Amino acid sequence: MARTTVSFDSAGISLAAHLYTPGTTASGPRPALVVGHPGTGVKEQASGTYARRMAERGFVTLAFDAAHQGESGGLPRGLEDPARRVEDFKAAVSFLGARAEVDADRVGLLGICASGGYSLAAAGGDHRVKAVATVSGVDVARQFRLGADGTQDPAVFRSLLDAAAHARTAAARGEEPGALAVFPETVEQAGELGGRHGIEGFEYYRTSRGGHERSAKSLAWESIDRLASFDAFHAVPLIAPRPLLQIVGSRAVTSWMAVEVHQRATGPKDLHWIDGASHVDLYDKKQYIDPAIDKLTDFFTGRLA
Repeated sequence: MARTTVSFDSAGISLAAHLYTPGTTASGPRPALVVGHPGTGVKEQASGTYARRMAERGFVTLAFDAAHQGESGGLPRGLEDPARRVEDFKAAVSFLGARAEVDADRVGLLGICASGGYSLAAAGGDHRVKAVATVSGVDVARQFRLGADGTQDPAVFRSLLDAAAHARTAAARGEEPGALAVFPETVEQAGELGGRHGIEGFEYYRTSRGGHERSAKSLAWESIDRLASFDAFHAVPLIAPRPLLQIVGSRAVTSWMAVEVHQRATGPKDLHWIDGASHVDLYDKKQYIDPAIDKLTDFFTGRLA
């Protein structure tokens, strides 16, 4: 297996990516997967892990940094723009489809966490995508509006919208708009603000376990109002008759979103549970990733044949 640093254009912004190719010879172009990272993540974290593992199973894979994040271009930095994130997936499909080692008729999407939602929206409107899978998939807009477990007080998001409005006005006046801190300073604070899910995120992103210098520690405030009316699941019925696989941890507090997607899907669909895994466990813990990779391999091998 080989990893090559590449870049490609997404609506005028250069995206940084790692292209993974299998180490074995092939008789012709191979099936390929676009792998998207979790919210605030970068290609060197969970998406890179899955891209590498799936390349070892015979797929050409592409893990990329979203626009405005990681090593990719785009200002302001730390912007979470859902429309742009969907476009990034489509641009990645274009990049793979133009490569000689890739069979453009056998391209799938694999989205992790927030990219799970974005991959669904992208696949719904792009018929070049032949199959789509998610791991711990969420609609990050729902997560901001309703909380990771779906029970958040509506006043929380209203206060975020107030702050985003203030930041836009400040920027228009030439003042520093500031940014929304993604993680508090301590794991205890993370637990107070986000419960078990907040603690899991802190332990992955803010420690040596999974932290990376380029993963986002804050988001541009205008991310919030861009997320306000976005619905990553709106296009789910359009994925049919193409197949959909969702891999979810049995302990994931975000799993209600995968259940909603499964209910909305009208084509071939599989909601696959990894027993004992939480949402973040599926980012890096081998005992949970191994069965996820086996399931993804079976799914994409059969659907991209």
